[in-house]
Amino acid sequence: MNKVEICGVNTAKLPVLPNKTMKQLLARIQKGDKKAREKMVQGNLRLVLSVIQRFNNRGEYVDDLFQVGCIGLMKAIDNFDLSQNVKFSTYAVPMIIGEIRRYLRDNNPIRVSRSLRDIAYKALQTRDTLANRFSKEPTITQIAEELKIPQEEIVFALDAIQDPISLFEPIYNDGGDPIFVLDQISDEKNTEGALIEGVSIREGMTHLAERERLILTMRFYEGRTQMEVAEEIGISQAQVSRLEKAALKHLRKYMAVL
Repeated sequence: MNKVEICGVNTAKLPVLPNKTMKQLLARIQKGDKKAREKMVQGNLRLVLSVIQRFNNRGEYVDDLFQVGCIGLMKAIDNFDLSQNVKFSTYAVPMIIGEIRRYLRDNNPIRVSRSLRDIAYKALQTRDTLANRFSKEPTITQIAEELKIPQEEIVFALDAIQDPISLFEPIYNDGGDPIFVLDQISDEKNTEGALIEGVSIREGMTHLAERERLILTMRFYEGRTQMEVAEEIGISQAQVSRLEKAALKHLRKYMAVL
């Protein structure tokens, strides 16, 4: 994210337009002035740059996000209403974020059906429309009534397009070691009892004969078949089977004593 040049644009030299200048440009744009539109885009690339920094942990190429963000910026320029007493950046930022999120959802490795995506996008558009109409965030019930779609379908569709997050996404950091999402997930396999049992098994393995220990390691830690083990150590599969059963029997006896 610290690249100076993105998509051939030197971000260190991006211009910043005063609010008054932007209003003048927007007025000219609405009259069809293409040069004013180009200048407006160039003058707001810093805005796109600041927005894409929110997505720097997604593993996406910065250049791709920048290009998608520019599409959102151009949509904001083309749809901005000068009669509303709203700063352009206030209007443009959600448009840019929305375009990037759509891009990330469409390129998500977890595939969601087209019909679900369509419902979700309609719900998001309706949410924005209702929010502008009533100046507050609408409820799922209001969105469902507006679209005449059952609430359950709206909720399911919106859940389906949520971006997955990494288990190593930090959720809290007080200046020391961060707490990750993984730390907040219950794992029945990694309970204290399972840990103790694992330690006991490793301890028990040290009491086996070398060949027995080798066979169990290859069979249960490396996932090899008895035939593969037999070929590796130069004995028959039947011998491997007998040695494996004997080793497991010795291991159970040892663990029963603990």
